[in-house]
Amino acid sequence: MMVVKYGGNAMRDENGDFARAIADAINKGEEIVIVHGGGPQINEALSKAGIESQWVSGLRVTTQQVFEIVENILVNQVGPELAVSLQSAGIKAHSFSARALPTIYSEKMELSVGGEVRDVGLVGKVTRVDTAQILELLSKDVTPVVAPISSSMDCSYGLNVNADSAAAAIASGLNATALIIMTDVAGIYRNWPDESSLIHTICAEELESIKDSFNDGMSPKVQATLDALAFGVKAVRIIDGTKPEAFASALAGRGGTLVSA
Repeated sequence: MMVVKYGGNAMRDENGDFARAIADAINKGEEIVIVHGGGPQINEALSKAGIESQWVSGLRVTTQQVFEIVENILVNQVGPELAVSLQSAGIKAHSFSARALPTIYSEKMELSVGGEVRDVGLVGKVTRVDTAQILELLSKDVTPVVAPISSSMDCSYGLNVNADSAAAAIASGLNATALIIMTDVAGIYRNWPDESSLIHTICAEELESIKDSFNDGMSPKVQATLDALAFGVKAVRIIDGTKPEAFASALAGRGGTLVSA
């Protein structure tokens, strides 16, 4: 079983290349779960609403008003559009929120930056994963398409979860053989933006030792990678999802940065 985090600036599948690559893998017998983001679409919706996006350590500051927009865009726009794209490639797919079909439970994140606690609002830190809904869909040969909106632990409100972290948590809960994280760069660089410093393979221990050197955009991906490996995922591959050939290669076990336990 493989979990794919699909999102951000990688979400440009005008030609259906992503859907076809997923279809090819499924037709070869691979079970795939997709966890999607939707940053560009959310930014556009917030801009139209006159709300300026704010970020702390790569996480979107999420007020109640921002949360309502984020949830609406992910659950009612991005997820369904992705499911339709997959269906057009012959895949049975179902999009849902990890809150609506209880899959991810979180608590409000307490974030410390430089020794100072920063309030990021309704941002969730995953505390529990229930994979029953995902496994039920897979048993019916339906590909789950999951929006990273979680329930609070008492199910009284929703929380916005970083999509990389949500994908890592779900991959861990499913004991997935691999997690593919799609971003808009070729992988993890030791010295960004020096392209010659791309890391092709690295173990979790070494990545842990250098994780503080990464910038805000890559930092959540690196931490999600380490979290997934710590909880049993065998390998994480970070790739440039804007290139269809990179994703096809990743499904075949090649390219990007491979991080092993």
